[in-house]
Amino acid sequence: MATESKHTKPFYKTEIPSNWATPEFGDVFNFLKTFSFSRAQLTSEPTNDGIRNIHYGDIHATYENEILDLNIEKTVPYLLDGLIDPKSFDDEFFPGLKEGDLIIADASEDYEGVCNCVELKNINGVKVVSGLHTFAARTSKEKVALGYRTYALQHEQVIRELRRIATGTSVYGVSKTNLSKVKIPLPPLPEQKAIAQVLSTADAAIHTTEKLIAQKELRKKWLMQNLLTGKLQLRSASSEYFGGEWKEVHIRDVAKEVSIRNKSDKQLTVLSCTKYDGLVPSLEYFGRKIFADDVTTYKIVPKNHFAYATNHIEEGSIGYQEILDEALISPMYTVFRTDKTVNDNFFYKLLKSHPMVYQYQNRMEGSIDRRGGLRWDGFSIIKIKLPSYEEQTAIARVLQAADKEIGLLKAKAEKLREQKKGMMQVLLTGK
Repeated sequence: MATESKHTKPFYKTEIPSNWATPEFGDVFNFLKTFSFSRAQLTSEPTNDGIRNIHYGDIHATYENEILDLNIEKTVPYLLDGLIDPKSFDDEFFPGLKEGDLIIADASEDYEGVCNCVELKNINGVKVVSGLHTFAARTSKEKVALGYRTYALQHEQVIRELRRIATGTSVYGVSKTNLSKVKIPLPPLPEQKAIAQVLSTADAAIHTTEKLIAQKELRKKWLMQNLLTGKLQLRSASSEYFGGEWKEVHIRDVAKEVSIRNKSDKQLTVLSCTKYDGLVPSLEYFGRKIFADDVTTYKIVPKNHFAYATNHIEEGSIGYQEILDEALISPMYTVFRTDKTVNDNFFYKLLKSHPMVYQYQNRMEGSIDRRGGLRWDGFSIIKIKLPSYEEQTAIARVLQAADKEIGLLKAKAEKLREQKKGMMQVLLTGK
């Protein structure tokens, strides 16, 4: 049973349980040699040598959990063949990584990423080295329990100290010498193991949810591939399959460009178009103002209208405005609406599908328009196939249900991550 600690001692600017040790990092961990292979020397495809490389960029951006479980994380890149002799790993002095080793990013573009680290788990004979801009550190089970080691650097006061000693301007870093002198809080071994077990259970719940999200996203992809092409038929309200022939049309046959300038300088929400999320409030999404002060040349996007980034639609940057009565979009966007033969939710899914994005890419590559991008005259002649309005509506409902299911699971995963963060705040401080 968890109990509140009553006997404490000072640790930096806070208190920790009096039975916790506070050694310097360098007294507990030994540094290993690391390698400086660039991204160009890495590949996501398995190689003959089979050597994995932990790159500092992946510690910052790819690995979400503090424990890097090689049974779960399949994105650890491989070194190109010939850069390291695989037989080198048989040498006891070669710095091949082992179970429980820490890999610490020694460079970050912001203070939040200073000394981000992961602990290796389930290596099981896999050949792994620590790569560019990293420190590799090792200790023994008698000093720090497996599964707890990465958390030695997660205490809020340790994080503050690491940021305090970080040096640099556009990139921040901590030297081995300075890292070695940072004090870390270490509970007794049994308590370390208990904390590691609790946080491991939280990680397992997060992983299970993320795995389910991946499965649901694959299912949605399959549904889109089959429903949006007519390969899979749905039943109508009368329990009979929709059997009508899909009609081939140009986009311009069912949609019309709309170009309304904001000449009266309406102070409306400015939207940006993203690859995955469609139209989003620009300020909210980017956290800062990226649009012009003068918005009189901007286009108005009425409710139930589409907009796409004219110069970037090859990335799938197209959205549907269904929340605000009116909003603004950069003059570099194309705005259009559909007629009554089209279900907009179905049409939006169709426009975001991989075959359509492939068409945008081909048409942009073959464009002779010196202004660049895929403008309405080129976009609107793309051919599409449309079923009856009733079948469009049925397909849209199925895909919307799939989106909702994935959204709920993502919200659950985020809640689990927040819960784990809360547990870390109390467990790693001894509260």
